[in-house]
Amino acid sequence: MAVYTQIGQEQLAQFLKDYDVGELINFSGIAQGVENSNYRVETTSGPYILTLYEKRVAKTDLPFFVALMDHAAAQGVAMPGTVSDRSNISIKQLCGKPACLIEFMAGNTIGKPNADLAYKGGVALGQFHQAMRGFSMTRSNSMGPDEWQRLADICAPKLHNITPEKPIELTPVLSDILHHWPSDLPQSTIHADLFPDNVMVQGSEVSAIIDVYFACTDIRAYDLAVMHSAWCFGDDGLNFDADISQQLLSGYGSVITLEPQEISALPILCRGASLRFFLSRAYDWLHTAPDAMVTRKDPMAYWHRLEFYGQEPNHALFAKAFNHG
Repeated sequence: MAVYTQIGQEQLAQFLKDYDVGELINFSGIAQGVENSNYRVETTSGPYILTLYEKRVAKTDLPFFVALMDHAAAQGVAMPGTVSDRSNISIKQLCGKPACLIEFMAGNTIGKPNADLAYKGGVALGQFHQAMRGFSMTRSNSMGPDEWQRLADICAPKLHNITPEKPIELTPVLSDILHHWPSDLPQSTIHADLFPDNVMVQGSEVSAIIDVYFACTDIRAYDLAVMHSAWCFGDDGLNFDADISQQLLSGYGSVITLEPQEISALPILCRGASLRFFLSRAYDWLHTAPDAMVTRKDPMAYWHRLEFYGQEPNHALFAKAFNHG
């Protein structure tokens, strides 16, 4: 469920009077997503998305996210831009929450990707990175290695509540990843959360990249690692799909030529990506009430991914995909 803040028709109609978007016809909540409240808004000039930003999105980060979307859209990336009011203001207030009206992008989110969509998704990520080369704003990664350490300190004593039958040796794994974490790889504006449900398709084509609210400035190849870990496994983190992996990496490589050191770093970057999502899921699992109207995601699905990337024979798949070694 992703409608935390309820709005009324009169409130919304009044809000829209500041915009050149016609008259309100109807609106409805959107169930997908977990961070913000989202509505589909129909007006006489067409459909829009209205997002109310809840407590997990810092108000100080909103100008970065808005500028990112508008820059990417202006560069031809399949990403919605924001809609400004008559005073050229994009970030407004509604029901006491920061709110943005966003362009509507046709399509449906991906369920389980196939190899063809994986190739096109890789292309879309590459095009995003390419377009963001001219983007001057920066934002630190709020879910980067420093946050991993903090979450690990909180979760480690309670991990037995998640998997009592399988002890999780979190401390040595975290220490090893942090010790080998690269510091000299090319950086970019990255999406940092490009799961299949953050890519929309229309027919057999990618129509939009959405949900940029973890975007930041960080290691470019780490973004590819996040996407790889999210797309190439079954929901339980098992059953690695080699075809999807090959096509995703090939699609990205058709747009961006990774440097040899980036390719060599992909195994550790994928381990880091897996650890990041294991920790955030573990934190939510341990701190969400059982009767809350939120579906808790299984942290172990990402621990299984972490174990896969930690097996040295699996490292060769990256060099093979990019024809290095």
